Amino acid sequence: MQEKSDRRKFLKQLGIGGVSASALPVAFIDKQEPAPHHVPLPSKQKNKQQNQDRVYNGPYTGEYLKRLAFPIGGMGAGMFCLEGTGAISHMSVRNKPEIFHEPEMFAAISVKGSDKGAKVLEGPVPDYKKFGQPGTGNGAAGSIFGLPRFQRAEFTARFPFGQLLLEDEDLPLTVELQGWSPFIPGDADNSSLPVGALAYTFTNTGSQAIEAVFSYNTKNFIVLEEAPGSIKKIPQGFVLSQAGTDEKPFLQADFAIFTDQADTVVDHCWFRGGWWDPLTMAWNTIKNGEMKSVAPVEEGAPGASLYVPLKLAAGEKKTIRVMMAWYVPQTDMRIGEDDQERKAGCDPASGCCTTTADLGIGTPGEATMHYQPWYSSEFEDVYAVARYWQQQYEDLHKKSQSFRDAFYASTLPPEVLEAVAANLTILKSPTVLRQHDGRLWNFEGCSDNNGCCHGSCTHVWNYAQAIPHLFPSLERTLRHTEFCENQNAEGHQTFRTALPIRPVNHEFYAAADGQLGGIMKVHRDWRISGDNDWLRKMYPMVKESMDYCIRTWDPRHKGVLEEPHHNTYDIEFWGGDGMCTSFYLGALLAITKMGQFLKENVSEYEKLYASGRKRMEGELYDGEYFIQNIQYTGLSAPDPVAASQKSMGGEYSEEAQKLLQQEGPKYQYGKGCLSDGVLGGWIARMCFLEDPVDAAKTKSHLMAVHKYNLKDNLSDHANPQRPAYALGEEGGLLLCSWPKGGKLALPFVYSDEVWTGIEYQVASHLMLMGQVEEGLEIIRTCRDRYDGRIRNPFNEYECGHWYARAMASYGCLQSLTGVRYDAVDQTLHMDSQVGDFTSFLSTASGYGTVTLQNGKPSLKTVQGTIPVRKVMVSGKETKLSAS
Repeated sequence: MQEKSDRRKFLKQLGIGGVSASALPVAFIDKQEPAPHHVPLPSKQKNKQQNQDRVYNGPYTGEYLKRLAFPIGGMGAGMFCLEGTGAISHMSVRNKPEIFHEPEMFAAISVKGSDKGAKVLEGPVPDYKKFGQPGTGNGAAGSIFGLPRFQRAEFTARFPFGQLLLEDEDLPLTVELQGWSPFIPGDADNSSLPVGALAYTFTNTGSQAIEAVFSYNTKNFIVLEEAPGSIKKIPQGFVLSQAGTDEKPFLQADFAIFTDQADTVVDHCWFRGGWWDPLTMAWNTIKNGEMKSVAPVEEGAPGASLYVPLKLAAGEKKTIRVMMAWYVPQTDMRIGEDDQERKAGCDPASGCCTTTADLGIGTPGEATMHYQPWYSSEFEDVYAVARYWQQQYEDLHKKSQSFRDAFYASTLPPEVLEAVAANLTILKSPTVLRQHDGRLWNFEGCSDNNGCCHGSCTHVWNYAQAIPHLFPSLERTLRHTEFCENQNAEGHQTFRTALPIRPVNHEFYAAADGQLGGIMKVHRDWRISGDNDWLRKMYPMVKESMDYCIRTWDPRHKGVLEEPHHNTYDIEFWGGDGMCTSFYLGALLAITKMGQFLKENVSEYEKLYASGRKRMEGELYDGEYFIQNIQYTGLSAPDPVAASQKSMGGEYSEEAQKLLQQEGPKYQYGKGCLSDGVLGGWIARMCFLEDPVDAAKTKSHLMAVHKYNLKDNLSDHANPQRPAYALGEEGGLLLCSWPKGGKLALPFVYSDEVWTGIEYQVASHLMLMGQVEEGLEIIRTCRDRYDGRIRNPFNEYECGHWYARAMASYGCLQSLTGVRYDAVDQTLHMDSQVGDFTSFLSTASGYGTVTLQNGKPSLKTVQGTIPVRKVMVSGKETKLSAS
């Protein structure tokens, strides 16, 4: 295998030793493209729990492939996953997650003249699939697990591309598979297409010519039992199809599979018979190197195949592109209770809110009774999607490669790049939806067969920092919803949005962290967009929201939230606490900045901020970290027993009432060291604001969190809550600890858990404050749990798969480099914590890379424009160097 040997020599020249070519950015493998100037070399770290080597941001092999599943699809359009072995799983194209849907579709190669020439284009079946999965007790009947396949597989992620290398001693072939779907910062619509592609590149490593047949084969997995299905024609492929019914129009679904090869032969109907006849006969055709042309039948086709003849001279290579497009235009999803009196604080029809047309995204349309995906407003049917995909493939591939190469040109630590990129896959998962007019609507995560925790939950999506930078217009649709449909005339915001988006009732509490975070995010989105007119439209509603927060949680104008306030832990904190008061101070800073720009009177907000900061740094600081002063008497709110009738934790039992007398309300943290204890300060920094609290005390708190809450082994840690996020010999950052005593009998309900989103925000905040190694230690501890052996590296879960909070990881880019672009005054900021660097930058008008070399900044724009009038490096004005 001369080419493989040459590649390894090339890698050694780069100092990477035995790491394969797929450990590099895919541009090294795509021969037609030059390599990026900066190569983020993988680094090996010892996994503390298993004492194994692993390579951050490098290839996955052997046992690290077991749980790997890489999402492919469009934002709000559904997905399927390319597994580390090459298998297809998590087929979720019906506008909802289907986590355990493995559709039994597969590619195969049959090399003529070889007894062992027919193989599925996948690596070995992972052990966990052989027993313990649904159906394996009955032998995994009808699955493709028993078909011959390649001996070795190696997977490298270079988001949005997943690169798989397959090798087998029986065949003089190497196979490189590139799975991908479009992802182009600033181009939300082309990044939301219901499409994916698998490009198979075959290289003849032998000395003789090869004649073979490539095939792509699948059962008709799109069909549900309620209605018959069919398999239809499409040029160079087929369409798996199911029609809707009058009673259930949402059953309509189409999934097209087709190639770029003019000589493709299609079998539209596998052999029809009992037992496992269809798959058996399909494999016989593959094994014999045949190509069957079978016309479509009206209904009942069990599966279909497409075949492409393949001839390769010695050393020759050829790529066969398999493209997929799907179309499921209707659903039965309607979530949320309507606001019967329609008391939304703003009527979207009045023009006070920005629309998707104003933002230049989406497709305007009438409101619908049930959720309909955005692409159904853009495309008439699956054939229209497929035509567009085929026509635009090269351009979308090139633009997605440009993003990939810019992102991976970074010289930042590889564990950071791995964490950021791994969690960008959330945007391709069913966690994210886009309704008919293009507006964003999200779950928190995905349960196995449904979305989990609906409504773009503000206190969870606070943490997510990727969309505001990569797709700023999409992010602003969330602000539209929060301050229009979700906010009533009194300024109360519901923190869960209805679907389809519409005014929703306001019977439950507002979430203090969610609503106050939204005010800071308006400031961020304004600064990112540079759209002053948008700010003018939003400000009156932002002011109503701020005033509601003051009246409701700080009626005595102390600058501290002391009335019971609902938050991301799904309970209410009673009395002032560092976490939510830091949000309050950040929101007061944000509205002051925005009001001053608009020449509004903000004196009351300034007074509250000054008072609140003094109290937080005094009353809520124990000399090392920020705490909670539990208070439930002398407030405007009813006592905890009466208030509990409205809370998620349920009413107070007789035992709980006794506990109330002894300790106070259930579900507080009191004197504990809370990992989120100064979260509002991190949100403020992510939102282009200064530290709302004394920086030295903020740093002290974060160092205490690192000291007390980060565990490298959880074997002795008791977690009666949800332990599967981290347990046993694994490490993780606890949500809270009580190093000085005072832990309540019933602290807040998730206190003993480990959440990756909180790990990332703490790590990011530490690095912002100059504590880089402490931040990286937390990130490594997190990513060691998601190395492929036990958990999927591309599915960080919390309350569901692909949990949105994990996109806090994107904030690490800003934390390490200080890079942010303020479009209002066209200023590029840098404040490096790592010396010289190159890092990715995405703005509302373009993206590229920023470099700091010997104190001199430079900017390379890859797509669009990034106009810079002023450059600030560590607070000092300077000029850009030539890139």
